[in-house]
Amino acid sequence: MGEKHKLTTAILDAFEDGIYVMDRNLVVEYMNSAMVAEFGEGVGKKCHQLLNQSEDKCSWCVSDDVFAGKTVRREVYVPLVDKTYYLTEIPFENEDGSLSKLSIYHDISKRKEQEELLRASEEEFKNLFEHVASGVFISSKEGKFLKANQALLDMLGYDSKEDFLNIDLPQDLYVRPEDRRTFQEMMERDGRVIDYEVEFKRKDGSTIPILLTGHARYDQQGNIIGYEGLNVDLTQRKLMEKELREAYDFMNKIVQSSPNAITATDMKGNILIWNQGAEETLGYKASDVIGKMNIRKIYPEGVARKVMQMLRSDKSGEAGRLNTYPMVYVRRDGEVVEGNLSAAIIYDAKGNEIASVGSFVDLRDRLQMERALRDTQEQLLQSEKLAAMGRLTSQIAHELNNPLYGIMNTLELLKTEIPADNKRRKILEMALSETIRLSDLLRKMLSFSKPDQEERHPVDINSVLDEILLLHEKQLKENDINIAATFADGLKLVNASKNQLRQVFLNMVANARDAMPDGGTLSVVTGGDADTVCVEVTDTGTGIREEHLDKIFDSFFTTKGEVKGVGLGLSVCYGFIKDHGGDIEVNSKMGQGTTFTISLPINIAQEDSKENIE
Repeated sequence: MGEKHKLTTAILDAFEDGIYVMDRNLVVEYMNSAMVAEFGEGVGKKCHQLLNQSEDKCSWCVSDDVFAGKTVRREVYVPLVDKTYYLTEIPFENEDGSLSKLSIYHDISKRKEQEELLRASEEEFKNLFEHVASGVFISSKEGKFLKANQALLDMLGYDSKEDFLNIDLPQDLYVRPEDRRTFQEMMERDGRVIDYEVEFKRKDGSTIPILLTGHARYDQQGNIIGYEGLNVDLTQRKLMEKELREAYDFMNKIVQSSPNAITATDMKGNILIWNQGAEETLGYKASDVIGKMNIRKIYPEGVARKVMQMLRSDKSGEAGRLNTYPMVYVRRDGEVVEGNLSAAIIYDAKGNEIASVGSFVDLRDRLQMERALRDTQEQLLQSEKLAAMGRLTSQIAHELNNPLYGIMNTLELLKTEIPADNKRRKILEMALSETIRLSDLLRKMLSFSKPDQEERHPVDINSVLDEILLLHEKQLKENDINIAATFADGLKLVNASKNQLRQVFLNMVANARDAMPDGGTLSVVTGGDADTVCVEVTDTGTGIREEHLDKIFDSFFTTKGEVKGVGLGLSVCYGFIKDHGGDIEVNSKMGQGTTFTISLPINIAQEDSKENIE
């Protein structure tokens, strides 16, 4: 550029913008310091070699326009340095009359970045404003909406944004105008309103519950000129709150109506829940204990501590749950109540203990039933003994009757051959009289051995079995015997003596219990077809030897090591079932258990018999 341009060069080097000059052949003639610092020394190189490190012209090149006399200003992104420049390109004439191009590269990368951030921020705000599910608004202090998103229009039932922006807020929006005044008073005082519940009018006149949150908008002098904020539709929340209240009321009704004593305490033992069952069973009124007493003062000494220890241990089953804990409780009035306590710990979402709940079952009625069961069993044993006496008597009578009649006939024959005044005739008549007396005694014995048949009625087998299993439940559990009952639905009735059937099934259950001294499972299954009802009673006990199966229903035969009866139980059962027109079978394998199958004919004479037994 010559010596005379040194001053110009010094001036150009002082610029922060990159400046270079090139000729018509795109060869760089001059670069200032900023340009060299940005792209490296490039004098003598073609501009595209400098700027793009390519043999091809840059895609943004407009040299032809500049050399045609135009000044070009535009934004250019240069990948080589990953920057955006505001490029000014000016044609000028050299002293020799040739044309060169002066290019000024002003770095606007930071500005572009800020512009992009601002644009993105504005876009995000716009998206948030328009797409947030809640109603977003900007309003004037005087009571007009200045801006509102679509969600707010939809919430309030407006199709036209123009119509919506023209409504008068105090008059057309608020159900209670005083809520608008309260809103403004809080804004003036605090500059904000948080979670303010109000009711808004929808376009169709219906109302909607709203949770209103907003902030004041200020001018440069700090004066409030309007408000901006969020409106949240509370309809679903209000509905959920209603449903929760109803669910709570429903659960509370269930708890309160339970006959069991249901209680709940915090982890310190303070009573939180005390239902009516607890009042009736434990003898304390809810008003006397809730929030006023500790469960340790009500339960027997040490029980509450013992129960919590068991709840926190997995020895009794699942940790945090206790299925049964026998407890004898002395009521406030001194009455002793024996029952079972079940309990559980309630945890929060993080697994922390927050409360415990207990259910105490009064077993007084069940214990009475168990005593009745024992009485029934004793009666069954007595019935077996009586049956044995009857069978023995019957056998004796039958064995003696025939020869006795022979003797009587012989004596009657001899009597006709001896004159009436003969002394031997008198002795003969005495013998005949004693023989007749013996015959009458045998007749009475036969009458004793054949008692009158009990009256029969339609009987629900499932109901009889359910009663018997219930009576035996505690006794079986104490012997580690599980009950598995499967009762067929819609089982038809049988015409039978209910007492005799009870004796049969009681004997079956008792035999199964004795056959499982180390515990096991008692399975009772009912079923049937159009003509017959079947009952299967299965135990997992010791079983019966094959050589004994044919004798199992014989009188005085027993397989028990210890004599708990007289060996007539199954014989009596067999007789009852056969007398009802049914059948009883046994299937057993040593070490695997025994199954008794009882079949009885269905009572088809009374179709409405269910009503007769209810």
